[in-house]
Amino acid sequence: MQKRIGAAVLAAAAIAMTFTGSAQAETNPSCSSGVTQMGATKYVKSGSTTIASVKQFKGCGKNWGYIYVWDSWRANHRTYSLFAGVQVRGAEFPSGYNRAENKQELWSYGTDTLTKCTKGYGSILASGYSGGAETEERC
Repeated sequence: MQKRIGAAVLAAAAIAMTFTGSAQAETNPSCSSGVTQMGATKYVKSGSTTIASVKQFKGCGKNWGYIYVWDSWRANHRTYSLFAGVQVRGAEFPSGYNRAENKQELWSYGTDTLTKCTKGYGSILASGYSGGAETEERC
């Protein structure tokens, strides 16, 4: 009996942790046929606090960068800028660069870079904070 209760508590905790601020929204508004994540999610941090998730996707014949701001950080920061793009190996600046103010999520513009080595890029700029992350390179 105790093992079943313990297992149920662990399962409930795992489910609860799944929905505690990580990126849940991932519907690309520019690619109605859907997108597939490429590689692992990376995180934007402020010290040891995770504040956003950064991902790279492919779909509709393009690469996409994506950033999602976690609720816990957003609750205390109402004014900030988000940036998303696709970093192509050897390029100085991200492709598909997009910017938004005070949004929870941001998609880059789609890039015709599926045949190149790329990383998803996302960053946040706020009063007293500037930080970002890139996913691992995918070729």
